[in-house]
Amino acid sequence: MKNVRVWFKKIGTARYISHLDLNRCMLRAIHKAKLPLWYTQGYNPHAFITFALPLSLGIGGERESMDIRLDDDDLTREELIEKLNSALPNDIPVFDVTEPVMKPGQIAYASYLMELETQGRSPEETAAAIRELFNRETVVVPKHTKNGMIDLDLRPYLDRTVVAARDDGVEISAMLPAGSTMNVNPSLLCDTMKKYLLLDLYSDIRRINLYDADFKIFE
Repeated sequence: MKNVRVWFKKIGTARYISHLDLNRCMLRAIHKAKLPLWYTQGYNPHAFITFALPLSLGIGGERESMDIRLDDDDLTREELIEKLNSALPNDIPVFDVTEPVMKPGQIAYASYLMELETQGRSPEETAAAIRELFNRETVVVPKHTKNGMIDLDLRPYLDRTVVAARDDGVEISAMLPAGSTMNVNPSLLCDTMKKYLLLDLYSDIRRINLYDADFKIFE
């Protein structure tokens, strides 16, 4: 019996499936690939499968992971990748399989790449306006929590955010809190631009990496 960490991307149309649907998709792919998945014992056995940190609907992922436990120790990394990719849709490709090192509970930050379409506006002027906004003393935006709506000041979480103009739009690289203690959804940055700058721009958001409290990449 061995635990493995499966690394995959969630891109294209797969960005618009829920985490529950992703879980179902992975379980079906594992069964289709005939992988010897380990199940708990008892009257209601269930598969051992754990995702590091679920993505919000509409956000892509470049380095997502799930942990599974297998009954067969002899399957190689290459075999697992090939079997899973043959059973998964193209928008959820597996690119690596490793032994788990860090625990998902250690995740504290996530890095995101946001590409904004400026829709005829000047990318340079738009980027300058966004930088000015993110550098204000306070940047308050409504945030939904388990206890209802709150007014969250984003300013303390924007120090690791870089805004750059591109030929066809604006690119924002952001490192934001993630995990169980504090989680800032990158879509809140879009809400902030809409509220303060009246910019309702189409945004393509991708999560690039996960990190622990010391900014070490999750592995």
